[in-house]
Amino acid sequence: MSFSKLGLSDPILSALTDLSYSEPTAIQKKAIPAVLSGRDLIASAQTGTGKTASFVLPILHKLNAEHNQHTLRGKRIRALVLVPTRELAIQVEASIEQYGKHLALTSMAMYGGIDSQPQKQRLIWGIDLLVATPGRLLDMAHQRALHFDELEFLVLDEADRMLDMGFIDDINKIIERLPAQRQNLLFSATISDDVRALAKRTISAPIEISIAQNKKYQPSINQWLVTIDKTNKSALLSHLIKELKWQQALIFIETKHGAAKLVSQLEKRGIIAESIHGGRTQEIREKILKDFKQGHIKYLVATGIAARGLDIGELDRVVNYDLPDKVDDYIHRIGRTGRAGASGEAVSFVSKDNFRNLCAIESRLGHIIERKEVAEFPVKKTVPVSILNFVPKNKRS
Repeated sequence: MSFSKLGLSDPILSALTDLSYSEPTAIQKKAIPAVLSGRDLIASAQTGTGKTASFVLPILHKLNAEHNQHTLRGKRIRALVLVPTRELAIQVEASIEQYGKHLALTSMAMYGGIDSQPQKQRLIWGIDLLVATPGRLLDMAHQRALHFDELEFLVLDEADRMLDMGFIDDINKIIERLPAQRQNLLFSATISDDVRALAKRTISAPIEISIAQNKKYQPSINQWLVTIDKTNKSALLSHLIKELKWQQALIFIETKHGAAKLVSQLEKRGIIAESIHGGRTQEIREKILKDFKQGHIKYLVATGIAARGLDIGELDRVVNYDLPDKVDDYIHRIGRTGRAGASGEAVSFVSKDNFRNLCAIESRLGHIIERKEVAEFPVKKTVPVSILNFVPKNKRS
């Protein structure tokens, strides 16, 4: 099936041709017609399957169809996409610009960490499609820099991540301000009980789409791990980079202090890396991400802030330097590679105190992750073989 079969307008199809997009993904085939029909929607699919285009394309089509009949007033918006992070806001708005480059529609990414005045200035003339993080959006609403009375579309993107990050109160406050008559779309990698509760409060008689378990569309990610004593992890990472001649790696670590320390340790071994975390300014983070995407930086050490909403194209590998506490975080981290049909590699460093986390991850995956030994790094504290039917305490009945 081609995009032309989905009912999208010629200017949008032309933009997709310019981007060499020929065939819609599974989630796009199902979601785009559903959104064009005007129904509310709940959609879940794993990372890297094209969820952003699934809502951006039909919203652009519908906004453009009414563009000549609609005069947008100042400080008004017609479509709102709520996202959990600044990085995702920037990425989604960039996609809107690409898909809508032949349309006379306006868009903007709005997020905290930078001066709000330029954002206020742009809102004065109104924005057709606004991508925003909850905190900055509420701040702007409190300052009466924007109003929601002309809103037609609400999208909750990466809903599970927004709830994980504690945005539920902000989301509820935003929803209270919106007009009752609107089309609601919720997109999420996972549909937890909390996400479903949010959907029940927000969405009316939705169409539900899920392709998360469709094996045909699983990303091709070679997962393997190395058991290692905690004190040897930085030396192991340096060894693997050099011995396996890694040309690129996104390395996940738990704390911003740990990220800075690891960059310093790598530098002492002749490996130049950079780090992004919540302690760095937005301007610096954007520059580092841009340099990493363009290949100017080979090794990027990131805290969980980069686990979602980071689209780097053909990313060779991710490294879980610290194994995450939550299984969903592991899934989203490795989902940074193997995107859009490409293959990738996910490597994890596992010490004995990570055993329960490893059990939970492998139980979710349904298989044991391949273990590789590195002779130069014998392990003193052995990591047992995982228990696939392990259930975390908080999930036990």
